[in-house]
Amino acid sequence: MRIGVLMGGMSTEREISLKSGKAVYNALIQKYYNAVAIDVGRDVFSKITKQRIDIAFIALHGKYGEDGAIQGLLEIMGIPYTGSGILASAISINKVLAKRLFMLNKIPTPAFKVVKKGDVINNAMFEGLGLPSIVKPNSQGSTIGVSVVSNKKNFPSAIKKALKYNDTALIEKFIKGRELTVGILSGRALPIVEIRPKNGMYDFKAKYTKGMTDYVVPAPISKTLEKMVADIAFSAFNTLECSSAARVDIMLDNKNRPYVLEVNTIPGMTELSLLPKAAKYAGINFPDMVEEILLSAYCK
Repeated sequence: MRIGVLMGGMSTEREISLKSGKAVYNALIQKYYNAVAIDVGRDVFSKITKQRIDIAFIALHGKYGEDGAIQGLLEIMGIPYTGSGILASAISINKVLAKRLFMLNKIPTPAFKVVKKGDVINNAMFEGLGLPSIVKPNSQGSTIGVSVVSNKKNFPSAIKKALKYNDTALIEKFIKGRELTVGILSGRALPIVEIRPKNGMYDFKAKYTKGMTDYVVPAPISKTLEKMVADIAFSAFNTLECSSAARVDIMLDNKNRPYVLEVNTIPGMTELSLLPKAAKYAGINFPDMVEEILLSAYCK
């Protein structure tokens, strides 16, 4: 069967997606699959048709890749694809909707307020959240457009920055503590990774510059806490009806209370990405992990 690795795309995360896609493509070739790399643009339908692919391995990040758009096109075309379905993809990338579902299902998540384009910015927007707070675009990855605000006078500029990328931004309570991520692969939790950025914040530079962040696998936490964090990650994954592979980002406060930040339905596949790191510690090399994700496409 011919496998099309969909990469690149039209989002702000295009360059990261190209790296993820190339890594996936190389892994499939290494496994002797009949794979082809497809750089996704407005002409994606004609490219897929021309390549006559049987299965799509989605390595697209951000808009049109993680939001259900490409998933809907592939379903119309009758092509099985990797990752979560249309609904799970659309909700997971929408931080506000996802957090509301977390709250409804009693999954701990940081308190937040919503700001939309055209709203008058005033002190009421961030009352009760305290300082510092996090301001972020509603549907954006790789910490693009994210600001940590420690002074009230900086909120307007931070909100303006976030709204460059989406019509909606959220102001989220800052959780001081440890940053963890839980990779989920084929219904099982991988070893938890603790993220320790050297500059204090796990921003775009810290994520994609070698040596800027230390990763500890498995995270040095007790077995009891490890189970609690994994259970909460699974609850978030299942609440959003995700499938195949995903990554759940969690903050652990100073009292060891976990808070779910978001669920990534198409985790990065670069050399610095977290899901491959967790899989490697679990004894799953990169090509085997890619193959396992590929085989999950048959479920659809």
